[in-house]
Amino acid sequence: MKRVCVIGAGSSGIAACQVLSERGIPFDCFESGSEVGGNWRYMNDNGMSSAYRSLHINTSREVMEYACYPMSGDYPTYPSHFQIARYFDDFVDHFGLRTSITFRAEVTGVEKRPDGQWSVAVRGRDDGTESTHLYDAVLVANGHHWRPRHPDPALPGADSFPGTQVHSHHYRTPEPYRDRRVLVLGIGNSACDIAVETSRVSTRTFLSMRRGAHILPKYLFGLPTDHLTGSWLARAPLAVQAAGLSALLRISRGRLDAYGLPEPGHGILAAHPTISDDLLTRIGHGDVTVAPMITGFDGGRALFDDGSHQEIDSVVYCTGYDIDFPFLAKDLIDPAGNEVGLYRRVASPDHPGLFFIGLIQPLGAIMPLAEAQSHWVADILSGRGALPSPRAMRAEIAAYQARTRSRYVTSARHTIQVDALDYARELRRERARAGRSAGTAGARVLRGRG
Repeated sequence: MKRVCVIGAGSSGIAACQVLSERGIPFDCFESGSEVGGNWRYMNDNGMSSAYRSLHINTSREVMEYACYPMSGDYPTYPSHFQIARYFDDFVDHFGLRTSITFRAEVTGVEKRPDGQWSVAVRGRDDGTESTHLYDAVLVANGHHWRPRHPDPALPGADSFPGTQVHSHHYRTPEPYRDRRVLVLGIGNSACDIAVETSRVSTRTFLSMRRGAHILPKYLFGLPTDHLTGSWLARAPLAVQAAGLSALLRISRGRLDAYGLPEPGHGILAAHPTISDDLLTRIGHGDVTVAPMITGFDGGRALFDDGSHQEIDSVVYCTGYDIDFPFLAKDLIDPAGNEVGLYRRVASPDHPGLFFIGLIQPLGAIMPLAEAQSHWVADILSGRGALPSPRAMRAEIAAYQARTRSRYVTSARHTIQVDALDYARELRRERARAGRSAGTAGARVLRGRG
């Protein structure tokens, strides 16, 4: 039986641990922090959490929960990060996984040995003790929302701006922005949350964006919006889905330009959606002011592309994240531009035994998808499934990247985009195919031909 290393005990890492444990595959999990939960652990001492104090999930609990362990019915529809962290603790303890996780242990290097095994170097964060472990496979689950991406190149004048500048990764509460003039750059979920929150204490809050975005509410006609993923609409052709959702939003919300926001120049399913119940109201109240795209700074003034300017005290960059694997050499995987070439978004075609769990940006929730990915990987590790040839895997990767480029707005955030339902079906088909392939290979061996 293969022995496996799981890197990270966030939502994807603990899903992998549960599946490996259930399937009887021995594993070790290394987590650089003191607790499980990763990005959802507020003030996580691994330094990788982007959670702010008021954060709540943007997918409903019924959509976000693991298939093997539903969330408590006492939870609200959209739980806070505190409740999600407690759910993760309960999950780990329910399945007896905690003893297999080494906390305060940072993976510093992963190398492929000539014999096919993987050498994993680990350093204890408390005492600096270094150790090396050998595994037959490595499951990388270190997340992709922890290395902040700043504007590149930096905005002209940013180095001499006298106010404060921070990436949303480091934002926690609105108190530092009390009685200040705040500029929030971006139109994603974090940008909208932070603009709304700072507007309650600031002198004035501006929201600047490069392009418009479709703003979806958390509820449509009294139901959680993501429950549409289980409706007939989600099973319709993509064009019908887009037209149906656009019509529902037009009826319930009206046009975005009526609120002063730019109408998006792309279709509603051509970019990752922005979920906010509060932004449009705060704009309507005059508490958040929509600003043109910022082009630079002149002292304490923010300059915009329409020639206007505003005096600003603080800037919050909600400009996304870069994918990074600091423990992997670039010849193993190079995530430059957030492009990661993985078969079915999981398996390396060139390095057998190297897998990535949760390295996706779903239209939907990531947790049940990470769980499904882990089951497929467990099939492969246990011999119940087999990967296709490297050539076939590269062809699938190229086809996926071509589809992604043709459908989504060109952006680093869309390079690992998937539709949750479609991707779940894709993984089920892959497990079925892999199982048939493994059965055929086993039959050849039994007949003395393999």
